[in-house]
Amino acid sequence: MIRHRKPNRLKNFDYSTSGYYYVTICTKDRQEYFGEILDNEMVLNDYGKIVQKCWKGISKYYQNVLLDEFIVMPNHIHGIIFIKKISLIDVGTIHELSLRNKSIFNWKQRRKMLLPKIIGFFKMNSSKLIHDLGINSFQWQRSFYDHIIRDEQSLKEIRKYIRENSINWNNDRNNLAKNGRIID
Repeated sequence: MIRHRKPNRLKNFDYSTSGYYYVTICTKDRQEYFGEILDNEMVLNDYGKIVQKCWKGISKYYQNVLLDEFIVMPNHIHGIIFIKKISLIDVGTIHELSLRNKSIFNWKQRRKMLLPKIIGFFKMNSSKLIHDLGINSFQWQRSFYDHIIRDEQSLKEIRKYIRENSINWNNDRNNLAKNGRIID
């Protein structure tokens, strides 16, 4: 029996379009690898510092990307990515889509879009560095959550949510201890 996954991305939307994107990336099975919350503050361990460094490195690798508010939590990361408008000269080299192709329907084309490439780059590099430190079992959850930020009010609310995420850890759905699943 073949299991079909529900698509995570907005159908027919080009994730290379200039604008703000809110993303959440979780560890596989929500395992807590990156540190802990102490006195409502996230305290990063060595693995969390790797994740933070790799996240900050995104804008060095992708010149048309700016990073906004972000936080590394014990088992996930929240961040806002801004994709700057790119010139037509860069379109083919950045996300490899034909200028003649105005609509994006098939998943192979969608995989070439910039936002999924950025997240793939981040996951690959952070995983490699974490594995190099000795946790060969470390994995990110497949895919990621995204939200296209369409207005200033939404951007302000998401920034606030990210800033206050460690304060709200006890009520976070990603907090497995809160949900009765303690990780050894």
